[in-house]
Amino acid sequence: MSFLRKTLAANLCRNPGFIAFLLARLAGMFATQIQAVVVAWQIYDETRDPMALAYAGLLQFLPMLFLSLPAGDLIDRHARKFILMASWGVALLCALSLWSLSSGLLPGGVTGIYFVLLAFGACRAFSGPALQSLLPQIVPRAELARAIAVNGMMMRAASIGGPLVGGFLYAWGGGRLAYAACALGFALGALCLLAVRTPYQGAPATDAGNMWQRFRVGIHFIFQRPVILGTISLDLFAVLLGGVVALLPIYAKEILHVGADGLGVLRSAIAIGEVGAGLWLSLRPFNHAVGKRMFIAVAIFGAANLAFSLSHWFWLSFFALAIAGAADMVSVYIRGALLQFSTPDDMRGRVSAVNMLFIGSSNELGEFRAGTCAGWFGPVVAAVAGSLCTLGVVALWTRLFPRLYGMCRFEEGEQR
Repeated sequence: MSFLRKTLAANLCRNPGFIAFLLARLAGMFATQIQAVVVAWQIYDETRDPMALAYAGLLQFLPMLFLSLPAGDLIDRHARKFILMASWGVALLCALSLWSLSSGLLPGGVTGIYFVLLAFGACRAFSGPALQSLLPQIVPRAELARAIAVNGMMMRAASIGGPLVGGFLYAWGGGRLAYAACALGFALGALCLLAVRTPYQGAPATDAGNMWQRFRVGIHFIFQRPVILGTISLDLFAVLLGGVVALLPIYAKEILHVGADGLGVLRSAIAIGEVGAGLWLSLRPFNHAVGKRMFIAVAIFGAANLAFSLSHWFWLSFFALAIAGAADMVSVYIRGALLQFSTPDDMRGRVSAVNMLFIGSSNELGEFRAGTCAGWFGPVVAAVAGSLCTLGVVALWTRLFPRLYGMCRFEEGEQR
């Protein structure tokens, strides 16, 4: 208990709303990770086609592309907690639909899974920005950087347990058991949000103009802030071009020759590295040379993914993914703090929506990119080329955003 108190800090421990928020995110992330690993395995196991994985990523991205505008505007103008609860309610229905497909109660096969993923992508268009913009309303500004580190560490802990549990549940009881656990996780997450209090409410967004005009103000704000634009675009292109998560089912089955449980271990390796780095950051948060550290972390992420791409040994692949996860956690910590310190509260929804669109592009659209390239050139060539592109992006962004690279403290983002 004393270790946990030291990690969270006394002020955060005395904030029941923050604890409830962490529990809600933990349950929701657990469900999301279980669903991700089981869906990927089911689709590839039934089709043995890398393009099938590509379509799964694309279908989750498209709703985010079209719904980011109304989501950001809605989140800035209404209670973020209840928007998040409604989003997780839709995710619960998606998990129950996947359970019905696996049980044979609904027809459809892989096509049915695609329709569910389309709906799940729609709910993520709202849940992602709501989660990002809710945290500054729960904790005081002085504790925000540490709260971001603790929140990131807990989410990565769920990213360890989720794929492991998902892989073993699927190996033991098939999709029915795994998707039932997903439904339970989303339900618990929504219930935990009832205990969240938001004492640090900011000024609501202005009612002037229509939705398009208000969102245009948010876009203008982002492009006028090199810190924000450089931060979210670095993540976009680094992960879009260099992410290997979508290729893990192919590597697990065709290259490393392990089953669904081995796939779960590989996905958890990334989160193990993230949790280790997150634990260190929560105990020893830093606030100096933040720009340079972020660029170095993204470069290490690309180099570790390159090592994974060339590996044919399971444990070498595991450790390479763990290093990539640790580097990504450092980058996430810095990016999250920079965005929160650089964005006024009445614009967090719109900025977070654009950020989530970029994250969705890097993750789901990145899965489409990886799956397509794997289908054309093979998984190894796709992974190696993507990792090299990540390193190239880091080098290019140091020249395009020199002020971001030279930033010393998070607070500098308020003036830039």
